Amino acid sequence: MGANETKTVIEFIEEKIPVIFKAERKVADFILANPEEAVQLNVSEIANASDVSEATVIRFCKHVGFRGYNHMRISLSRDLGRRYYFAVDGTTTEPDREFQNFFKVVAANMLKIGDAMDLDVLQNAANALRNAATVHVIAVGNTNPIAQYMGYRLNRLKIRSFAAFSPEYAMMQIHLSQPGDVILAISQSGCSKQVVSVLTVAKEKGLPIVAITAHRYSPVSNLSDYLLLAASGDEAQYYFKSYSHLNEMAVGDALLSCLINQETLDQSENDTIELRMADSKL
Repeated sequence: MGANETKTVIEFIEEKIPVIFKAERKVADFILANPEEAVQLNVSEIANASDVSEATVIRFCKHVGFRGYNHMRISLSRDLGRRYYFAVDGTTTEPDREFQNFFKVVAANMLKIGDAMDLDVLQNAANALRNAATVHVIAVGNTNPIAQYMGYRLNRLKIRSFAAFSPEYAMMQIHLSQPGDVILAISQSGCSKQVVSVLTVAKEKGLPIVAITAHRYSPVSNLSDYLLLAASGDEAQYYFKSYSHLNEMAVGDALLSCLINQETLDQSENDTIELRMADSKL
């Protein structure tokens, strides 16, 4: 960012319009006209909406004064969040009513995600995990705790799984993978370079990929064989929502629910594990 940190993203863009390139002007025009929509889009989607390449979007962000697209997007989200919040019905509300609407927004989004979910894809993804020799769970950053949770739950269901704590370790595991292994990738944006790198190697090795992401059009989505969307596409706006991963967690639990309900699951053995671990609880 520039020296004047009090400026908003919109002000930075308006200030730089006279000196940016013609193609970058398309990105600027789109953001200035649609800031609420722009903050919800990943780099692939905003490039498509502006009719430019992803590289042009990234160059634009740097010319305006940001380190990259995600840096600009987060800053824009903060600017909009200071102005107003959206209620469940899409109307605006003042910041002091944010927490009154928070749970309603979450519940409404969950219902919409469930309604929009392709149940055939969900069931096929569950079958792929159920029949996997090993499931490699891939995530980075603040999505990593969900990967650890999914790895733990899969192992509890007698599905051998491994969730790496770092992208370097994940890459090593993919290099050591065998035919019959399956990848479960979790990335809200679908644009994490580290996740994309790991999935690219997995694709080259012919491993099936199950992806949980909030964006239908993204590098992670394009690499997946089973795409599970953690967004309905028209959910009520909630700025700063990129810090929350409740949607990804819910879709992960839906996937686990499919596994639990499969007839092939030996429930008696699973109950035995639960009984053996019961002593650890009061």
